[in-house]
Amino acid sequence: MIIKATLKELDDLVGLFDAYRVFYKKESALALGREFLKARLERNESHIFIAYRASVPAGFTQLYPKYSSARLVQNWILNDLYVAEDFRRLGIGEQLIEEAMQFAKQQGADFVQLETQVENLTAQALYDKVGFELQKPDQEFLLFKKLT
Repeated sequence: MIIKATLKELDDLVGLFDAYRVFYKKESALALGREFLKARLERNESHIFIAYRASVPAGFTQLYPKYSSARLVQNWILNDLYVAEDFRRLGIGEQLIEEAMQFAKQQGADFVQLETQVENLTAQALYDKVGFELQKPDQEFLLFKKLT
């Protein structure tokens, strides 16, 4: 089950968010992460989808708005995608991306973009599988975009 997170799901998100940050070599900061997520949700600055398996939080994705003056449209940056280790290889990442894409399309977006580290080959394979296209080769991060 995937739902759009509200403050009710904040406690479920905090551990996943911290694990995501640790994956990217940041220090664990549960309290700061909680405050960060709470602010995003309270201010409606991002949209977070959380996946559950048997009532256990298994993964999440977070989208931030990106505005285009030329296109006169709001697009989305899929900034965070994380699936807990015990739930990997079950299709949860793909399901979270599809949920994010449906949301973006409903909002009238032209595209969703994301970046990932060059060495994160697992993520790159997933993004390729679900239809994202590499936009800008780089030495540290790769930018992908998918039309809605």
